[in-house]
Amino acid sequence: MSKQPHSATKISFFQKALIFFGGIIAPIFVVYTLTKSPEPAPEPDAKVVERIKPLAVVEVDSNSGPHVDKSGEEVVKSACAACHAAGVMGSPKIGDNAAWGPRIAQGFATLTKHAIEGVRAMPARGGNPDLSDNEIASAVAHMANQSGAKFVVPKQAESAK
Repeated sequence: MSKQPHSATKISFFQKALIFFGGIIAPIFVVYTLTKSPEPAPEPDAKVVERIKPLAVVEVDSNSGPHVDKSGEEVVKSACAACHAAGVMGSPKIGDNAAWGPRIAQGFATLTKHAIEGVRAMPARGGNPDLSDNEIASAVAHMANQSGAKFVVPKQAESAK
């Protein structure tokens, strides 16, 4: 150990000012450059737009004319048969007179109302919200008539849906 007093290097006022401002200005500059929003991209040339445009555009017209009701048999095949053909979740099988008997006794209007609004595990409109009331009624009559009922099948209607 030496007996000499500890000597510190002398820093001039200019060096102290430089350190102080460098410690403040440098981080501000870094934050500014990182948060500065980029300039908008230039508009592409007409040639570039022409090259990258799609080959075709598909437009679907959702209003393709008046809605024509499906027959009861078509509705049963497309919506009702998913459950009523196999008796899923307690639904009466088409042609099972014993299972349909108590339901047929409720009447055509009640069966149709249940089919439109849904009852127990059966969803409203058999799970197809695009079906009209007349289509549902035709399907109910078709299924019930195959199971012992003598309901009159509503006529197909053409309506603007």
